[in-house]
Amino acid sequence: MKLIRYGAAGKEKTGVIIGDTKYDTSAFGEDYNEQFFETDGLNRLKQFLSANEGKLSKIADGERLGSPVARPSKIVCIGLNYRDHAEEMGAPLPPEPVIFMKSTTALIGPNDEITIPKNSVKTDWEVELAVIIGKKASYVEEAEALDYVAGYCLHNDVSEREFQIERNGTWDKGKGCDTFAPMGPFLATKDEIADVHNLRLWLTVNGKIMQDGSTANLIFNVPFLIAYISQFMTLLPGDIISTGTPAGVGLGMKPPVYLNPGDVVELGIDGLGQSRQKLKAYAKN
Repeated sequence: MKLIRYGAAGKEKTGVIIGDTKYDTSAFGEDYNEQFFETDGLNRLKQFLSANEGKLSKIADGERLGSPVARPSKIVCIGLNYRDHAEEMGAPLPPEPVIFMKSTTALIGPNDEITIPKNSVKTDWEVELAVIIGKKASYVEEAEALDYVAGYCLHNDVSEREFQIERNGTWDKGKGCDTFAPMGPFLATKDEIADVHNLRLWLTVNGKIMQDGSTANLIFNVPFLIAYISQFMTLLPGDIISTGTPAGVGLGMKPPVYLNPGDVVELGIDGLGQSRQKLKAYAKN
């Protein structure tokens, strides 16, 4: 299945994509949130779709898409998880995964605008594979880790490099700004993806290819990451793990290149669709 949420920000309804057509599932009566995943929501939704085959309303073209997952308890990110990205950053390969958190208030839809934060001059892009957790995970064994996966999403781990690196402390400062987590367009359940470790992921800025990599090059693969993170914190249903980015980020260029108002970022992953974000300057509401 491919799950979507659509409509005005903060008032999203639920839906699915069948073939290339979007259908409303509001009658199912639940959002795609922690409780949904915790109570076997994917199987219950599958039964709902079977029982309502041919009866669902189509979603009009042009409807805004929101994040396919309602605000999770946490977004856990992995840094320096592609060898070529570590090299371009001038960083040694990590002996264990680098973990940081991204604020859930950064979460937006796949085609929403990204706001360049107040006083920012180093806003950067990062195409990433996101893993959606399907059930509570604590002290998980690597061999069983994929049993805890609900599905996968496309994620742009937008980063403010001055805040992240030059402002003292952890990376979180440069990762959790408002609009810094465009997610989607859809959540693909894990049966939709034949091999999560063989997916092309790419990103362009103003039509120019910047990143073009493969999840085959992850240093720490998906089962390892789930098992590893679960040793340090409990992962709840609906939580998101963003698995790192390949080479081609703005910070790694010589000289570095950063995003400006009016720039357009487009990105995609095999089987997980693509998204498009336009950059805008911060403006006080």
